[in-house]
Amino acid sequence: MVDKSLELFDCGHRACGGCGPALLARLILKGAGEDTIIVASTGCMEVFSTPYPETAWKVPWIHSLFENAAAVASGVEASLKHNNRTEKVICICGDGATFDIGMLCISGAFERGHDITYICYDNEAYMNTGIQRSGATPYDASTTTSPAGRLSMGNSRPKKDLPQILNAHGASYVATASVAYPMDVMKKVEKAVNTPGACYLQVHAPCSTGWGFDGSKTIEIGKQAIECGLWVNYEMENGELTKAKKVRRVPVEGYLKAQKRFRHLFKPQPVTEEIAKIQAIADANAVKYGIDIQLNE
Repeated sequence: MVDKSLELFDCGHRACGGCGPALLARLILKGAGEDTIIVASTGCMEVFSTPYPETAWKVPWIHSLFENAAAVASGVEASLKHNNRTEKVICICGDGATFDIGMLCISGAFERGHDITYICYDNEAYMNTGIQRSGATPYDASTTTSPAGRLSMGNSRPKKDLPQILNAHGASYVATASVAYPMDVMKKVEKAVNTPGACYLQVHAPCSTGWGFDGSKTIEIGKQAIECGLWVNYEMENGELTKAKKVRRVPVEGYLKAQKRFRHLFKPQPVTEEIAKIQAIADANAVKYGIDIQLNE
């Protein structure tokens, strides 16, 4: 049972105001509980939560490289099993370490079926190193390595569908969530750590610095992503889609206009052809996951 009063991620860390990943760290530990070992790759969360010799973590925490967190977690899990210990092992990594640099080790850990929970905090770019695009960066978002300008509309590639890739590895439990819905995050973490085998949870974690919005609007931005269909909260168990959050969808323009990374789509005038392409992505998500609430529901 989730203990909402449990605080295992301490105050005093150095995250930006309104940081989505900082909120997520609290929620993960509320869902997982005290009997937990964290393996964290290099990334935003590692930088702001563990400036030597300080730490915000009240559970055992291990820092790995960008590329090998899943391999380190596999070794920790194997050692615990050998010694008949029962701690839960959780990998927490950003989208750069997950979608790009760490794929080899993640694939190996899931193929071998290690009893770990891998959680990706998805802020849709390499935020701690200067807002470079990653495989999780959405279409047309402007980053420092996919800058919008006279000859570019920003990132030209769609977001990689990593949950489906890990589902294809035979993962016991795969889910997506958003920090805009804290109780849903905590319940999915609790479910993942208590499901045998390798489980994957990808959490939408808005970044006020990288996306360009006021830090007081993190939850609002997260909800807008879900309400327009560009982010879908769902669960897959043993390869089958079992649940998806339904919404009365709104057009994508409101979500895009609220962020500086998409402002080139509206100034000096709306680029309707590009906005229509992003709307088509949301429409395809709605069909794929069946999220539209019908008028008679």
